[in-house]
Order: sequence, then C-alpha cells, then structure tokens
Amino acid sequence: MPQPQPSLPPIRSARPAMTQEMIARTGLSEAVLTDLVHGFYGKIRVDPELGPIFAARIADWGPHLERMVDFWSSVALMTGRYHGAPVPKHAGLPVTWAHFERWLDLFRETAGEVCSPEGAAHVIERAERIARSLYMASRDSGRNDGEVPSLR
Repeated sequence: MPQPQPSLPPIRSARPAMTQEMIARTGLSEAVLTDLVHGFYGKIRVDPELGPIFAARIADWGPHLERMVDFWSSVALMTGRYHGAPVPKHAGLPVTWAHFERWLDLFRETAGEVCSPEGAAHVIERAERIARSLYMASRDSGRNDGEVPSLR
C-alpha cells in the first residue's frame, strides 16, 4: 500500500492556477528554487571574478537571498511575489559581458545540480534573457541623454 505523501504548504501566488501548472510542468517548487538561489549565490560569493562585485554591494545576505527567492518564484512560477526593480539596481555596475557569462555559467551549473531537466531548462532560459536585459541596462546607463543605445 503506498504511503501518503506529506502535504506541502500552499505556495504563495497571485496566480495559483498558473503557478500550479508551472510546478507540474517543470518540477520546480519553492524548496527547489530556494536550493537554487542559495546554491547559486554560495558559488557567486566565493567566485574570484564575481564575489568582490557582490561583496561590495551586499552586506546582509539573508534579506538578499529572500528577495532572490521571491524574484525567481515570480520569474519561474509566475507567483507575482517579487515587487522590486532589478534594472536600476544593476545600472552602472562595473561589469562586462564576460561577468554576465560567468554569472550564467554558475547559474546553469547550479540549475543542473538542483532542478529536474525540465526545471533547469525553464530557469536557464529565463536567466539568459535576464542577463541580456541587465547587461543592456548596465551599458545604456553610461550613455548621454539623447544618445542612441548600443545594441551590441
């Protein structure tokens, strides 16, 4: 006789039906996203290229990690829990595309370790879009008013 599965607490979502569909399709959950975020930023913090950039800006990692779990819950599971503005926070950072590539390498690695194949593909696709968007924002923040943004 199969053992009853423990019930998980309901996920906080502004769109519960959509969130449940995403969970079923990707195998992602709050626990998986929490492991992803904590594992990923654990790697970031010790990375020789990225660690110093983050360390110069984040003094208290607890609230940052909570915000990032909310962010990835919103991005991956459509929960609507994140209410921040990531682009202004990343504008003007001393980063190049090589930094974003390293960020993506660590993200892909961590996603492959903690997510199902479907879940990893889902979050990696979104991370790639986010990296491009934040890179463009960081590049455009240094241009003068009226100057055409660079699309390279």
